[in-house]
Amino acid sequence: LKVLLPEVDALWGVPQPPQHHPEVDTGVHLMMVLDMSARLAAPLPVRFACLTHDLGKATTPADVLPRHIGHEQRSARLLAGVCERWRVPTEVRELAEVVAREHGNIHRSEGFEAAALVRLLDRCDAFRKPQRFGAALLACECDARGRLGMEDAHYPQRPRLLRALEVAQAVPTEGIAREAAARGAKGPQIGQAIHAARVAAVAAATL
Repeated sequence: LKVLLPEVDALWGVPQPPQHHPEVDTGVHLMMVLDMSARLAAPLPVRFACLTHDLGKATTPADVLPRHIGHEQRSARLLAGVCERWRVPTEVRELAEVVAREHGNIHRSEGFEAAALVRLLDRCDAFRKPQRFGAALLACECDARGRLGMEDAHYPQRPRLLRALEVAQAVPTEGIAREAAARGAKGPQIGQAIHAARVAAVAAATL
């Protein structure tokens, strides 16, 4: 592992806050996440996303441990190197990138209001690639349940975000775009009108 995936090997011995990760060791957590991905019969791209979602924790400065502020962006950067070296297929790489970059926000999304939810959907490109977004949510559930004592915990973020996407997708974007264009709106303004309509729809829905 040290030779083939040094970014993963470096995770062993890296501590995490015990109140969030009773297993403490990041390498142990990673193995628990992979075990959960097998338990949930996740497809291979999801398992790869699970494998690489926390790479940035190995580069957290020692003076801030066991916290890992900003590890998501560091994980995404390290992931790029892994994918280049191993020639990971584009679709697999893109899923892993979404999970590495956004898994913290997805975990915290239970407290998000409508505007933040729609922004999260946009960042994940969920409107264009809803199936990939569903796969990302499965990886995040594996992450959340891949912790000591939390293997059977409910993960409400997944159904809530899928419902938010369903509601936002039902917004009649073509009609909104036509109406905005008729008022003289241009590209970015039309996009803002669609975004506002999606936020309003999600805010009005029961999630």
